[in-house]
Amino acid sequence: MTLGRQYWRFWMATVAVNLGDGIRVAAFPLVAASLTDDALLVAAVAAAAALPWLVTGLVAGAWADRYNARRLLVGADALRVAVLSALVITFAFDMASIGVLAVSAFLLGVGETVRDTTAQSVVPRLVPTPLLERANGRLVAGELVANEFVGPLVGGLLFAAGAVLPFLANSAASVFAILLILGLPTLSLRATPQPSLESASAGVVKGLRWLFTHRTLRSLVMVGAMVALADSAWFAIFVIYAENRLGLGPTAFGALLAVGAAGGLLGSLLAEHLIRWLRHRTVIVGAIAAAAVTPALLLIASSIWVAVAVVLVTSAGFGIFNVANVSLRHRLTPENLLGRVIAASRTVVLGAGAIGALAGGASGSIFGLEAPFALATGFGLFALIIWICASRRPHLPDFA
Repeated sequence: MTLGRQYWRFWMATVAVNLGDGIRVAAFPLVAASLTDDALLVAAVAAAAALPWLVTGLVAGAWADRYNARRLLVGADALRVAVLSALVITFAFDMASIGVLAVSAFLLGVGETVRDTTAQSVVPRLVPTPLLERANGRLVAGELVANEFVGPLVGGLLFAAGAVLPFLANSAASVFAILLILGLPTLSLRATPQPSLESASAGVVKGLRWLFTHRTLRSLVMVGAMVALADSAWFAIFVIYAENRLGLGPTAFGALLAVGAAGGLLGSLLAEHLIRWLRHRTVIVGAIAAAAVTPALLLIASSIWVAVAVVLVTSAGFGIFNVANVSLRHRLTPENLLGRVIAASRTVVLGAGAIGALAGGASGSIFGLEAPFALATGFGLFALIIWICASRRPHLPDFA
């Protein structure tokens, strides 16, 4: 049994969009820093990019369940092309400013909430159910390579050649994705019909109510939030830790992050085989331990090799956790609610990540640079307890 041509066409579109996102993620802070020396204003641009998940994330889920997915994907990418084109024009006429950059980041983030939520809800319609883990593993791997490996590198090189070039490349990647999505048969991307009189807000409430009453998926959201808290708590200060405790410069730190990306790629590719062998419940236990508890090693020994091991193992654990989490959600959620469940989960997890970063920064500032690693370990152990208790048999079906 193979994933099929439709899936791979969709995969190429997803990778193209993530390549453009990776280029833009590298370019935005560089552009912001070239426009102002105020750290708060530079941070405001990053905050504007993250804000849409809290503002429009749940609505995007309701749309994904209600409207034709191909139209949503094309519409979201077209919005991003329009915003990027307008941003390029502001550079051409020397009208760029931090305000323009922040508004652009917000609008691009709105498009991202719609596209990412819809894209995840489409996967079960493109592949047979037994291949969900393989399909999600390939998607996570492709997204990681494009977003974390290739995209930022290309973005930095393009910015050095000209400030507008990263945004032109981002726009071109989105146009390519639109062409690929337009080539997919409409029926394969048609959402399950929804009640015509149901408003978006009513749909959101219905989806949240269903998610709250589902023991396994509710627990997965809580676990995902704890894992995000743990990861963000230590990673938020890791660059300072690497400089002050490990003596790493920018180049060495970049190499360390590349090791982490390689670990995430490896984990996402291995996840399918691990799940087939051990099932979802056991794999998620191991992935939580790897992603959220491993940083405790840096409390025991502070060395470059321990740091390499921590970054490699935590990233691999995240790759495995993401594939298992998404695949289990696909299997357990009715198709007519999938978009809302995905959006609610991502909103909670991303919000938890922001809180974790603040908590890690505060603890590091008050108690020292080792404190965030202890905090992360606490969050990770709590996540393990939640999942082990919530996923006891017979609550999970046979495939899990």
